[in-house]
Amino acid sequence: MVRIQTDDFDLGAEIARLRAGQRDVGAVAAFLGTVRDINDDNAIRTMELEHYPGMTERALESIETRARSRWPLNDVLVIHRVGPLQPEDQIVMVAVTSRHRHAAFAACEYIMDYLKTRAPFWKKEDTPEGARWVDARESDFDAAARWGEQ
Repeated sequence: MVRIQTDDFDLGAEIARLRAGQRDVGAVAAFLGTVRDINDDNAIRTMELEHYPGMTERALESIETRARSRWPLNDVLVIHRVGPLQPEDQIVMVAVTSRHRHAAFAACEYIMDYLKTRAPFWKKEDTPEGARWVDARESDFDAAARWGEQ
């Protein structure tokens, strides 16, 4: 399941819902991303995330589908916030359930690596020097490349 939203979310409640009724789950792997107060040695006052409705959800669903084809997963949840955010705010959650930890860990990492490089989000940071748009980092592309997909 993929959700794009402006509202915050409760990590524990989301994982509990994801696991509900899945007695064969042996592993839950989750990643929680938060807004930092510094990036590239510049203080961040606020961040704003924009997306292209419809296109963003389809891109994330495609990443989820590819993860499901690579590993035996029970369920997947991706929540990504958009709109104005402050340092310490939760921004993204990826949670994966599986029978075994190796699949859960790998799929969670895979989804985050591709989310950072293939999902159509635009990030603008407000710094003391002014606003600036932020691109994906070379290290994000290197992380995604290790999975061997084009």
